[in-house]
Amino acid sequence: MSGGDARGLVATFIDAPARGELRVRPGALIEYDADGLIRSVHEGGADSVAAERLAQAGRLEELPPGSYVLPGLIDLHIHAPQWPQLGKALDVPLEVWLNDYTFPLEARYADLDYAHRVYDDLVTATIGNGTTTAVYYGTVHLEATQLLADLCLAKGQRAVIGKVAMDHPDNCPGYYRDTNAAEGLESTRSFVDYVSTHPANKGGLVRPAITPRFIPSCTDDLLFGLGDIAEATGCRVQTHCSESDWAHRYGIERFGQSDTRTYADFGLLRRATILAHANFISEADMAMIAAAGAAVAHCPLSNAFFANAVFPTRTAFAAGVHVGLGTDVSGGPSPSILDAAGNAVLVSRMLEDGVDPSTPAVNRGVAGSRIDFAEAFWMATTGGGIALDLPIGLFEPGYRFDAVAVDGRSPNSDLTIWPELDGAADVVQKIIHNARRSEVFAVWIDGRKAPTSA
Repeated sequence: MSGGDARGLVATFIDAPARGELRVRPGALIEYDADGLIRSVHEGGADSVAAERLAQAGRLEELPPGSYVLPGLIDLHIHAPQWPQLGKALDVPLEVWLNDYTFPLEARYADLDYAHRVYDDLVTATIGNGTTTAVYYGTVHLEATQLLADLCLAKGQRAVIGKVAMDHPDNCPGYYRDTNAAEGLESTRSFVDYVSTHPANKGGLVRPAITPRFIPSCTDDLLFGLGDIAEATGCRVQTHCSESDWAHRYGIERFGQSDTRTYADFGLLRRATILAHANFISEADMAMIAAAGAAVAHCPLSNAFFANAVFPTRTAFAAGVHVGLGTDVSGGPSPSILDAAGNAVLVSRMLEDGVDPSTPAVNRGVAGSRIDFAEAFWMATTGGGIALDLPIGLFEPGYRFDAVAVDGRSPNSDLTIWPELDGAADVVQKIIHNARRSEVFAVWIDGRKAPTSA
């Protein structure tokens, strides 16, 4: 790659090289090549020799003071077909939500025109919220899930996508499921092949995932076969794990053990397996997850509506579990990973302090549970990259240049930065709690500007 192919951005860059550690580099220059790989980071910024070289070539962009550039946000758990019901049906139990609302909606994606309308809007909206990498569940429909991959490639969003596998006749409606395990396995293989050989995907921007919906929806034959495909292809795996009392209890009653152990037995607990929710995992489960190099997608907002519990993030950190964040659209009614970060802080405080005012404070909560905003920011960026085993989420040479520019000077915005009062940590905390789509003014994925509006 010749030097003339490089581009550069001068800005205030904020990232988290270690959990709980913030790094702020005002006026720095990041130089990245035509393939979106970060070549170098220059603290001298606009005054550096590299900046002069790039400026002469017309390949230097400089953002104004009052704007901040974060690593691209990483959403480890999002249901693409559920986008139309965002903010709806949050007042019913999980099993009712699935059977009365979600399964009927997802069945509509047999109609490719409908799928295109929804997915086109979804991908633009998530990019507009700063999500540069999305881990998407599709539906049981092969062609609609292929269409989702096409749209991510066309709009330039990094994605891990799975065609949902679900065949259990007792727990899946007859109108919405794989006919049998053989069909579910064949369509999964077809989707993996489609993404892996896609002519527009030579750089691997979109990757396939093996996607058993959750244990109640899958027969033993389907789970065994999906484990075999994961082993044969090396694909990532995504699924739900011990999400609610109902789902957790079902797994124990059926297999006599936890979801985590069951996934391991079927060959589905692997490096970069993403286990959504995992609220009821035990210490033994955490040890298995950590040993496998798998990860938890912590979805604090949807857990409040459907999971009946708070995920013990601090305990998972101590056990060596990789943890990132998920929105769980539409179980979570916000598509913003910044919202997820703020809510991760909130629910950890509630777990530590307790919520029942009739209980004495000393007995009310779980001591040592809280996390802070810097740890939540790490989960939204660096932690998500580690979970996916991808070089994303950090501004370092060798990482992909995925970035989100946030405007701290927007009129009529809830994000207000007071330079004489707010230090670097204050700015990050304010961004997490107050910045949303209206404050995101530019997104880069693999060094290319991505569309943030229709």
